[in-house]
Amino acid sequence: MKLADALQQELPEQAKATRNDLKLVDGSQIGVVGGGPAGSFFSYFLLDMAERIGLSLTVDIYEPRDFMKPSPAGCNMCGGIISETLVQMLATEGIKLPENIIQRGIVNYALHTDMGDVNIETPLKEKRIGAVHRGCGPKTIKDIKWGSFDGYLQVLALEKGANLFQKKVDDVNWDNGKPQVFTKDLHVRTYDLLVVATGVNTNSLKLFPKLNPAYKPPRTTKTFIREYYLGQEEISRYFGNSMHIFLLDVPRLDFAAFIPKGDFVTFCMLGKNIDGNLMASFMANPVVKRVVPQIIYEDHNSCHCNPKINISPAHHPYADRLVFIGDSGVSRLYKDGIGAAYRTAKAAARAVIFEGISESDLKKHFWPACKSMSNDNLIGKLVFQITHISQKIAVARAAILHMVRNEQQDEKSRKIMSTVLWDMFTGSATYREIFLLTLHPVFLFKFVWGLIVSSVDLLMIRLSGD
Repeated sequence: MKLADALQQELPEQAKATRNDLKLVDGSQIGVVGGGPAGSFFSYFLLDMAERIGLSLTVDIYEPRDFMKPSPAGCNMCGGIISETLVQMLATEGIKLPENIIQRGIVNYALHTDMGDVNIETPLKEKRIGAVHRGCGPKTIKDIKWGSFDGYLQVLALEKGANLFQKKVDDVNWDNGKPQVFTKDLHVRTYDLLVVATGVNTNSLKLFPKLNPAYKPPRTTKTFIREYYLGQEEISRYFGNSMHIFLLDVPRLDFAAFIPKGDFVTFCMLGKNIDGNLMASFMANPVVKRVVPQIIYEDHNSCHCNPKINISPAHHPYADRLVFIGDSGVSRLYKDGIGAAYRTAKAAARAVIFEGISESDLKKHFWPACKSMSNDNLIGKLVFQITHISQKIAVARAAILHMVRNEQQDEKSRKIMSTVLWDMFTGSATYREIFLLTLHPVFLFKFVWGLIVSSVDLLMIRLSGD
């Protein structure tokens, strides 16, 4: 029997009773399970807001990993892309990312297809993105030259007054109507509010239905990430400051990209039932061979992982004295997970500071931000389905390439397809905004014209081949 069960004093049903008078007051204690971006953002905003209204709170962050260390011990398993939109939002909060955190500024996308290649410049000059490592780097790192993005956010939270326990929460339970956490070293503490920010790449989420039986974790899909060491000079030579995207008709492949950073290039893949065969099929594609240097094909010891990402929201990510944020609750579909962590963390902090910590308060003041993101993801699924279909049709791939090339060559043209692709890849806009842009008459006219031109071109190539 676990320690939590031995010390259990109330049934979860008793603690679940809704009370509208649940508020944070001077001396309230808040536990945050997970010290990645969602947990650090929440702690930072909570303590900042509390300070502004003269409220004294204690915030304890539980995070077993040390983000200041390289290798998997400090890794948060992510492609590591920070959109300029997020950078600007952080700047308005007084959070300026140090130069040693952003390893490389991505100034454009290089789109590669079997029909040819094209560079997609930022639709607006300020729409740049940054490449970071969530920890201090992969296991094959030789010199630590750059800082950890997650580690930096965690330091900000600690500077605001949060406490860090480098421990893994082993169990949870109720203690006289308040959530209680347990760690393996018999550390036991009861809180007025418990915030779950563990993400989905952990077994810890299985603990929390004990506190909230209505909670169901998000559904997920598996991705593939690999870190290749090339060194700065070789990266600049082969990849430059471009993120390289591949739009290919490879069975089971949805998305693949190489992201240049400092000394490493990060490879990200999204698809169905990702395995060695899919990776081999992708790397053997002539388009990939044309772009990727041989040194990557010879690297068999690179750091890699298969992290999960959300494809649906959690069900009922809140209860009395309990709230789930970041990937543990709702995130954006496929893109901008860090931006989603920022939004849900800030929404939760604002709700519990100014409104209350009861289930009804969180439903009214926290859930709408999550629901908006969840609804937008439904549109995102449609957008990605259309992209997936286009990826499988040669004339559609050719039309996209034709449209983007024309936009990039004409400085005065409205870069409508370029903007759609840029925002899809970066997560800089909502899926609703992206979808509405594809319904614009200018977009539809240009795309249909691209289909006609591409159909004629492909027909001529086929006839000349015959």
